[in-house]
Amino acid sequence: MCTSIAALNVGPLFGRNLDLEYAFGEQVVITPRRFSFSFHQRPDLSEHFALIGMAAVANHYPLYAEAVNEKGLYMAGLNFPGNAYYPPAAPGDAMAVAPYELIPLVLGSCARLAQAREMLSALRLAAIPFAPGYPLAPLHWHIADASGCLVMEATREGIQLYDDPAGVLTNNPPYPLQLANLNNYMHLSARPPENRFSPALDLHPVGQGMGAIGLPGDWSPQSRFTRACFLKENALWGDTREDAIAEFFHILDGVAMVRGSVITPEGKPDITTYSCCIDAADCIYYYKTYGNNQLSAVHLHCEDLEGRQLYSYPLDMDQKIRHVNAVPGRCGK
Repeated sequence: MCTSIAALNVGPLFGRNLDLEYAFGEQVVITPRRFSFSFHQRPDLSEHFALIGMAAVANHYPLYAEAVNEKGLYMAGLNFPGNAYYPPAAPGDAMAVAPYELIPLVLGSCARLAQAREMLSALRLAAIPFAPGYPLAPLHWHIADASGCLVMEATREGIQLYDDPAGVLTNNPPYPLQLANLNNYMHLSARPPENRFSPALDLHPVGQGMGAIGLPGDWSPQSRFTRACFLKENALWGDTREDAIAEFFHILDGVAMVRGSVITPEGKPDITTYSCCIDAADCIYYYKTYGNNQLSAVHLHCEDLEGRQLYSYPLDMDQKIRHVNAVPGRCGK
C-alpha cells in the first residue's frame, strides 16, 4: 500500500508514502556514477547518471523503492498485487529485466521522460528474483520528470504505458480504472456549496469543508488515489520552495496511515513507515518517518558523484522535539 505524487508545477517535486507493516532495511542511498549495476541478462551498467532515493542494500546492491537521478527523472515502485505479472525469462534474452533492476536501469540510462518511455516500451519484465529467498515483488511504476508523468504496468496482457495527467499513483485497480473513477467525484469542490437542492428551501452550509462532502476518507487504494488527487489539485503551494515542500508533505499526510487504522490479513498494523519529497531541481531528498516527523534532507550533490561506492544514510527514527522554555531543574521531571 503506497501513494506516489508528482507535482510538476512547483519545482518539480516528487515523492511518496511507503505503507508497510514491517521495515525492510530502508535507508537513503546515493549511487554515484561509477558504481557498477549488474543485471541478470543484460550487460553491466558501469557508468551512468547518479541516483538518490530510498533503498535496502543487499549484497552491496541498492534495491530502490523510489529514486531520482541527477537529471531530475523520478521513478517509484508501488505494490500491485493480483494484477502484476512477470513471465519467465527466456535464456539469453537481453531485453528481459527483473523488477528490481528496472529503477537502476531506467534512471541510470535516461535523462528525460521521453527516453524512459522509449526504453520501457522495448523491455520485457521477467520473473527473476534478486537472489534465492528474496520475494518477487508484484509492482507497477510511477515515472516522471518536469515534462509529465507515466505509469507502467506489467500484466498478463503485457506491458502497458499510460500517461498520468493526475500525477498520482496508488495500488489496485489498474491505472485506467483509477482515473475513470474520478468521474464520480467531479462535483467536489474546496469552496462552500451552493443550494442546488431546492430554491424553495432555506438551505445553507453549516460548517467549513462541506464542498468536499463525499470525498472518500478510507485507506483503500482507490480512495487514497481520489483523495490525493483532490488535495494536490486544490493545494496552495505558497511563495517559496520551502512552502511547497511543506505543502507536499501535508498532502502525503492526507493519505497516510495511522497505526491501528489498517490491519493486514495477518493481523499486523499497516503504517506509513516513511514519507518523502524529492526536489528534482536540486536533487535533495527530504523525508520523515512514522516515529519522527521532523524533516531530514540528504543532498545528492554534496557527495563525490564520480565514485564507485554507495553512500548510505540510516533513517532518523526517534522523535525530535524542541522544548521551547524548558530549563533543567526547574520543569519537574
